[in-house]
Amino acid sequence: MTETKARAGEDMPPALNPGVEVKSALTGFLKDLKDFQTEMKSALQQQEERLTMLDRKTMRYGRPALSASAEADVPHKKAFDAYLRSGDDDGLRGLVLEGKALNTAVNAEGGYLVDPQTAETIRSSLKSTSSIRAIANVVQVEATSFDVLIDHTDVGSGWASESAAVVESGTPAIERISIPLHELSALPKASQRLLDDSAFDVESWLAGRIADKFMRAEAASFVSGNGIDKPRGFLNHTAVDDAVWTWGNLGYIPTGTAGDFSASAPADAIVDLVYALDASYRANASFVMNSKTAGAVRKMKDADGRFLWSDGLAAGEPARLMGYPVLIAEDMPDIAANAYAVAFGDFASGYTIAERPDLRVMRDSFSAKPHVLFYATKRVGGDVSDFAAIKLLKFALS
Repeated sequence: MTETKARAGEDMPPALNPGVEVKSALTGFLKDLKDFQTEMKSALQQQEERLTMLDRKTMRYGRPALSASAEADVPHKKAFDAYLRSGDDDGLRGLVLEGKALNTAVNAEGGYLVDPQTAETIRSSLKSTSSIRAIANVVQVEATSFDVLIDHTDVGSGWASESAAVVESGTPAIERISIPLHELSALPKASQRLLDDSAFDVESWLAGRIADKFMRAEAASFVSGNGIDKPRGFLNHTAVDDAVWTWGNLGYIPTGTAGDFSASAPADAIVDLVYALDASYRANASFVMNSKTAGAVRKMKDADGRFLWSDGLAAGEPARLMGYPVLIAEDMPDIAANAYAVAFGDFASGYTIAERPDLRVMRDSFSAKPHVLFYATKRVGGDVSDFAAIKLLKFALS
């Protein structure tokens, strides 16, 4: 190493002493490192205290679920089950229901909504067993009626020349169809002893009974209801020969034989019925008939000996007649003189079902002792919304 010496009688300046400079820098680095370590220890200590606090809160207030999948509506299910078994409504009064598709506020007169799982069970049963509901236009409303606006006219037009004056053309007209909502009710009952049995599934039993009652009432009214305190069925409207059809009526095609298909060409009536419907509706059209009529139609063949009827190629797929799906609605009339036993049309455009999205259940433990009555209500309405979208087959000469 190069040695640096001072002149005689003089001290070496500190800045020129490399040992002192390195020692000073090392001391500062160690001090900064120690401060950093102290700061990190403090931060980690605070983080550990926070995690410990959260863990204690979780252990105290968040009890683990008893099953692998904890359902969000378990409190409401328990409270509703207690109300059904004993009439205790304290649990229901303290619950705040989440606003989903089938829930509304608790009614002031003491009605309580069916919990979401039970209501969904009833809804799926209605959809699978009420044939017209499966193909109609179903809307949910929060009012007493549902209005459908129909534009069944056209704008006038004409050819114009370069110099001639343009003549005023026709203006389209809009018509309103009002569908009122009617109350559908069911009143099943069970004994108090049966309700006290903890092994008895009250909700499934109640859902099944209500679904069966509602299904049968809706299916009949959507087809032939008179519109008085119930939906108006499409067969309740006036039917006229399709050759003189006007708005407000349903057009029909006669089979040519009273109470049966034509003996010489039975399939012709089906072909005429299909092509009586406008092409814009045929793309989404379906046949509707009951089982007896389907048994007769299934045997029909065309001129080349091929069956008009074909079964679905996959499980759950409906049978097809001339390529169009067939829905079996047992409330359709049987083949008889002047009966409209077959309907064909675009029911999604032609028939509208309006309903409120809530189901209400009230418990009555006094009127039928020792049984408990459950009064369930639902509001629903239905009517034809497009008279051009549905055609009928009339079993008559003309």
